[in-house]
Amino acid sequence: MADALRVMGLCKSYPGFALTEVSFSLPEGYIMGFVGRNGAGKTTTIKCVLDMLARDGGHIEVLGHDAIDDQVTVKQDLGVVFDQPFYPPEWKVAQVGQALRPFYARWDEALFHRHIDRFGLPAGKRVRELSRGMGMKLMLAAALSHHARLLILDEPTSGLDPVARDDVLDVLADLISGGGVSVLFSTHITADLERIADYITFIDAGRVVFTGAKDDLADAYRMIHGGPGQATDQVRRRAIGLRSTEVGFSALVRSADRAGLPPGITDQAPSIDDVLIHIARQGDAR
Repeated sequence: MADALRVMGLCKSYPGFALTEVSFSLPEGYIMGFVGRNGAGKTTTIKCVLDMLARDGGHIEVLGHDAIDDQVTVKQDLGVVFDQPFYPPEWKVAQVGQALRPFYARWDEALFHRHIDRFGLPAGKRVRELSRGMGMKLMLAAALSHHARLLILDEPTSGLDPVARDDVLDVLADLISGGGVSVLFSTHITADLERIADYITFIDAGRVVFTGAKDDLADAYRMIHGGPGQATDQVRRRAIGLRSTEVGFSALVRSADRAGLPPGITDQAPSIDDVLIHIARQGDAR
C-alpha cells in the first residue's frame, strides 16, 4: 500500500520545546487523526510538512515526492485548511476561486461553485464578513476544487456548531469513499475522529506516543477502575495517569500489563480522549 504522507525522524527545536524524531505514515485513501494537547507539536509538524518552517532534521514525502525538493509538484496535490481563512479580507468569495485558478493546473471552477453552493457561501460576500465556520468552509471548498489528493486540516472544526461540524465530516467521509483522497486531520475534538478516522497519531511533548490503526489504539490500552485501597504498589507501577479519590481510582494501563492485576479491578476499552488525557497526565507528573 502506497503512502500519501511519510514523516521520518522529523526534528525541530525552539527554546523550551523540540520535536524529537517524529515519524508516522498515512496510507493513501484513509483519514488519520493527529491528536495531542495544545503545545504538543501538532501545528509545528504540519508547518514542517508544508515547508512553512525549516526542519532541523528528518525527511518528509508527500505522495512519493520529497516535500522540499519536489514542492512545486507536491503543492499541486495538497489542499490545506486552517482554523482561520488566510485570504485577503476584502476579497469576495467568488474572487477566491478566480485568484487561485492560475496556481493550480487542475483547478475546476465549476466544482468550486458547487462546493460554495453546498456550503451556503454567498459568492458576493467578502471574506471579512464570513463567520469562523463559513471561513473554514471557504478554505475547504478551495482545497477540494483543484482535485487535491492529500488534505491537511489543522483544527478545521474548532468553533463550529454541531450541524456545521456534521456537514464537514460528511464531506470528508464522501471524499474517502470516492477514493483517491487522503486526509491528515489535526483536532482537539476526538469525537470527530471516533466517527471518521481510520488511523491515529498521538503526539505529546514533541514525541510520537502512538501511531497506527484506530482500532489498534483501543487494543493497546485498557482503562482500569478499582475501589478504595486497591491502588496497590503493583497497580501504581503499571498505571498511566492514575487518578485517585476517596471512592476509588482510575488509570490507563497497557493491555499487556492488565494480566496479573489484583482481583476486583474492572477494565474497559478506552476512548481516544482517555488515552490522550492519561498519557498527558503521566507526562505532567514526571
